[in-house]
Amino acid sequence: MDNTIADTRRLFTKPQNLNDAYGPPSNFLEIDVCNPETVGVGRNRYTTYEVKLKTNLPIFKLKESCVQRRYSDFEWLRAEERESKVVVPPLPGKALLRQFPFRGDDGIFDENFIEERRQGLEQFLNKVAGHPLAQNERCLHMFLQDKVLDKNYTPSKIRQA
Repeated sequence: MDNTIADTRRLFTKPQNLNDAYGPPSNFLEIDVCNPETVGVGRNRYTTYEVKLKTNLPIFKLKESCVQRRYSDFEWLRAEERESKVVVPPLPGKALLRQFPFRGDDGIFDENFIEERRQGLEQFLNKVAGHPLAQNERCLHMFLQDKVLDKNYTPSKIRQA
């Protein structure tokens, strides 16, 4: 019979000072999807969203960036991340019924719908970007930091500097 007793003493911890408690976090990644703007007319009408990034993670070349993205760009990112074998959450729906003419409202350009979609896109992006494996994917870096998306890029991993 084994006579070992589990050690239940507390681990020694360093006392926390005010800088530790209220200083900047050691690693952070903040992504906001904001300022939706509907542009164009008729069949060429669409909504763009501002995607703002602030981080101190060394894997990102820019510590702050701001780019404009459409819903189709989010669809592209989701498809690219799925190719990389990362489990990717769903996007907010396409709202096909809202695209029918003669609805009596603004359809997919209704303010409430745009706000719901904006919140869904922000949740999606934060879940994807928060995944450690997804952070190594070039497509995520392009999506968050390149003003113009090169959808014909060669998929690859990002190497830390």
